[in-house]
Amino acid sequence: MTRLTLHTEATAPEASRPLVQRAIANNGFLPNLIGILANSPQALETYLGVAQATGRGELTLAEREALQITAARIHGCDFCVAGHTAAALKQARLPAEAVGKLQRGEASGEARLDAVRAFTEAVIATRGKVHDDALAAFRGAGFSERQALEVVLGVSLATLCNFANSLAGSPVNPQLQPYLPENLQRDGAPAHAG
Repeated sequence: MTRLTLHTEATAPEASRPLVQRAIANNGFLPNLIGILANSPQALETYLGVAQATGRGELTLAEREALQITAARIHGCDFCVAGHTAAALKQARLPAEAVGKLQRGEASGEARLDAVRAFTEAVIATRGKVHDDALAAFRGAGFSERQALEVVLGVSLATLCNFANSLAGSPVNPQLQPYLPENLQRDGAPAHAG
């Protein structure tokens, strides 16, 4: 049971309902995060707007998913770890082994993903006051100042989602449960993905 109302399409506040309907159309189900954020049309609009803005940046989908998995792992948000693992495997087509390592906070063997992971960890750990060597390492991996700020933007998106899920006690949708770390094989592939 959640600590905040987990809305459905039928129970969502009127201002949130079109966004809930769009989420169902896009996903084939209503992610519980959306059902929780529907309590505040402004929170839901902000989440969707920032998510859309990050997609227009220079970080690739794979890099954005590495960022989101990393932030969710650090923030202890199982829902977002599972959701972004599914996206990393299905949409970004990242190697399953690399995704499993990202979930565990280990080097993935993918240089750019590892640079994003390390920089995301530094941004969160220092609340943005990253050491010069962390910024230099990120730049040394081929990333720009713009992309450094896109990591901060991605962390802000993750913070909204991760903290909202933690506040609410959002359960992981059945469609995402195969992507939880405990349900993945050691190589990062879902044991029983649907």
